[in-house]
Amino acid sequence: MKRWRAGALVLALAAAAGSLVGCSTLGYYAQSVGGHLEVMRRARPVDDWLADGSTPAALRERLQLSQQMRDFAVRELKLPDNRSYRRYADLGRDAVVWNVVAAPELALTLKTWCYPLMGCVGYRGYFDRAEADTLAGTLKAEGLDVNVYGVPAYSTLGWTNWLGGDPLLNTFIRWSEGELARLIFHELAHQVAYAADDTTFNESFATAVERIGGARWREHRGASDAEDAAFEQRRRDFRALSLRTRARLQALYASAADEADKRRGKAEILAAMRDELARLKAGPWQGYAGYDAWAAKANNATFGVQAAYDELVPDFERLFERQGRDFTRFYAEARRLAALPKAERRATLQARP
Repeated sequence: MKRWRAGALVLALAAAAGSLVGCSTLGYYAQSVGGHLEVMRRARPVDDWLADGSTPAALRERLQLSQQMRDFAVRELKLPDNRSYRRYADLGRDAVVWNVVAAPELALTLKTWCYPLMGCVGYRGYFDRAEADTLAGTLKAEGLDVNVYGVPAYSTLGWTNWLGGDPLLNTFIRWSEGELARLIFHELAHQVAYAADDTTFNESFATAVERIGGARWREHRGASDAEDAAFEQRRRDFRALSLRTRARLQALYASAADEADKRRGKAEILAAMRDELARLKAGPWQGYAGYDAWAAKANNATFGVQAAYDELVPDFERLFERQGRDFTRFYAEARRLAALPKAERRATLQARP
């Protein structure tokens, strides 16, 4: 399954600035606040779950493992040592929020929404799937490519640690060991550095930390198991395919072709992508169908949001190497970059020594 990590930075605290905006936005903030408070209400300390005799053995094992990962994140990755991911909540559903993303029919640039305190982001998140679907319908009627996807976890950037911090959730606790570790590292990375006007910077930074940290975790635990090794290979294959497809779409949209030819070309490129995905599924993936739903609804919005997670990752990985593979120095440099104007931030990050 294609899982967008940290796809929703909750806007609850932005409600404090609600007097600055209109009633419709206030309604959006209200659902954000209510949804987040309900998540917090359901969360209990992991130690309480472990002490509860009714906690299923499989869940108990995952919670214990999660705390080993949480300790590793502090000790080895120098990620924040706070209350986040020290509690657990079962929400009774398979996503904590649903994100709506949209892009023009013939472009990969995501539509953005701007909020007090949070800045502008390329998605709009809802704790109620029906509300997300309603917005998606409105955007589709405007002629945009739209995607709605479930998000397993989000970060409050550490702002709610006084309430107990971001909890572990049933939406991801039973993932494979490697995936669970990467998600925890990714979410904690959002508490380290955040640029209020740059989703791509934020998600690429967290993805880089997730990949570096995930590799360290595998080394710590010994050789990765077959399931995790297969996951890593599929992810590499998928990333290569999606990057090629996105590049082809970008070249098409930037070309001098007329709109009719661009629409035909877009359909051909997406069809070729689905054909190649089917070959991977029938071949090295040995029938793995986790990307089928993604492929069925892939469009400009899908590729636009993926760019936020992937585009700057190689630049952050090079930055980590330039900082001597020292996490403290790496994070300090990421925070320095986050404070720069967006254009200067991007140019500085991508500059080669």
